[in-house]
Amino acid sequence: MSSSDPTVQPVPASVVEQVDAADVTLSNPKRAVISLGSNLGNRLETLQGAIDALEDTPGLRVKAVSPVYETDPWGVEPGTQATYFNAVVLIKTTLPPSSLLERGHAIEEAFERVRDQRWGPRTIDVDIVAYQDVVSDDPQLTLPHPRAHERAFVLVPWNDVDPQAEVPGRGSVAGLLAAVGQEGVRVRADLELRLPE
Repeated sequence: MSSSDPTVQPVPASVVEQVDAADVTLSNPKRAVISLGSNLGNRLETLQGAIDALEDTPGLRVKAVSPVYETDPWGVEPGTQATYFNAVVLIKTTLPPSSLLERGHAIEEAFERVRDQRWGPRTIDVDIVAYQDVVSDDPQLTLPHPRAHERAFVLVPWNDVDPQAEVPGRGSVAGLLAAVGQEGVRVRADLELRLPE
């Protein structure tokens, strides 16, 4: 139908909101786990901004947000970078993994994430840790995240929001966490990330 068809009326915003609210029940959403990290600028504000941006994504609902953890930078000399704030977010989404990855990159760009060195400091890191039970070695998006099972800064907050969680092909989050330990991952009970309204 062309837009000049007089029978086509714009959809009222209230209807769009109802459809958006119902999309969790309507369209067979998939569970996914997103890891967030920041060690530049206002780290807490940036994490919250990323969570809000995820919630603002059509076809995506944020279902749980972990406590904030402060962690030492990975893969660099001690003292050469600021500590990270890390969190894990559980979402339900109708987006395929590739679209979710694009959205994550768009959020990183919005917060001026710079990728000039591996394990360099960053305003925000948005990583898809797991998507349903998908196991894929696609170089664009390896699922589950190839190093999530050995990183306490992912496993600790993930275990907080979903103690029964499994890393596809690797085992339970709780079991993996027991093997890795929690050294260098400190809960920041004085800080809180909000679940979007």
